[in-house]
Amino acid sequence: MIKMIINADLHVHSKYSMATSKNMNPETMAIESVKKGLNLVATGDAFHSKWLKELEDSLIEIDDTGIYKTNDNIAPNNTKFITTTELEDNHRIHHLLIIPSIEVAWQMRDEFTVKNMDSDGRPKIRMNGAEIMDIAREYDCIIGPAHIFTPWTGLYKEYDSIMECYDDKPDFVELGLSSDSDLADTIEELWDYTFLTNSDSHSPWPHRIGREFNKMELDELSYNGLRKSIKDNNIIENYGFDPRMGKYHETGCIQCHKIYNIHDAMARNMKCTCGGRIKKGVKGRIQELASYDTPQHPSNRPPYQYLLPLSELLSTVHDKGVTTKYVQTRYDNLLKQFGNEIEVLLNTPIESIEKVDPLLSKVINSYRNNGLNVNPGRGGQYGTVEYN
Repeated sequence: MIKMIINADLHVHSKYSMATSKNMNPETMAIESVKKGLNLVATGDAFHSKWLKELEDSLIEIDDTGIYKTNDNIAPNNTKFITTTELEDNHRIHHLLIIPSIEVAWQMRDEFTVKNMDSDGRPKIRMNGAEIMDIAREYDCIIGPAHIFTPWTGLYKEYDSIMECYDDKPDFVELGLSSDSDLADTIEELWDYTFLTNSDSHSPWPHRIGREFNKMELDELSYNGLRKSIKDNNIIENYGFDPRMGKYHETGCIQCHKIYNIHDAMARNMKCTCGGRIKKGVKGRIQELASYDTPQHPSNRPPYQYLLPLSELLSTVHDKGVTTKYVQTRYDNLLKQFGNEIEVLLNTPIESIEKVDPLLSKVINSYRNNGLNVNPGRGGQYGTVEYN
């Protein structure tokens, strides 16, 4: 059997989620994912009835595999979709479900205790994690905690162990933007889990969708192939932000964004000198949970490679806005010459990039070698690259 290698972003949202781009529709998602270099993209929000109807109108299932493509008259390209949704439980913890098909998503909607399934693309379920997992298992879904360390809605904001939430072992752990494998593998209970790195994107544009993704090996391009790959930890490499770029990496004030040591913050009863609230950061929470001071990677843990969106790198080095014509013209020129964004960020020789954009080549070389100087994120503010 010939195995296939894909780039997959398995957690995004639709235009029906709160604070999400109106352009988050199947056509635009498909077109922009090609620019990014993604092969498989989540549908997101698969329990929202209007979104499900839109997916049915825009997508065609490929040979009963649970994998979908766009109608040729909508957006003919090679992007494939997998049915997914994110749910919020009664403790405000978020869970990611990967679902066998759109048809199964329709069937599952009535199984949950919820006031209004269509109130938001990410519905608030009046059930706990174990109850949600029971339903997911009944329908042969893949389930795991979304952005597990996020201080507002991650599993570890409420529990000290995964089993306290689910009463059983989930299929994966999604790391989130403010952590990586090195941080997570200081926690002994996580050694048994497949790590997923996904964008949780609320926008289809390439500086958001695929900003974190997984390079995976599949026996076949199907829901069952994806399920087996995740359960067997056939992740070749995780790609994502330097965790210092995440909004909640350091412990910091949500008002003035002053950074605190976790112990100093707790001594101050999480109250900043400015009067604002201090929010515990991912790094601080991991320090509380850690079994070891340094990561102890299991033998099957894949490498974790940092990357940053190409448009944001161009914006930084040229001091122009991400959406300006100046940046977008240079972005399009790079894709025209080298194929797609992931190819530029990870594989194109630095010498080739230097011929097109010498400033960009320097910063790409820096992050490929984990040499970026980052002002870390905290208190809801993204980290920033300090570039001279």
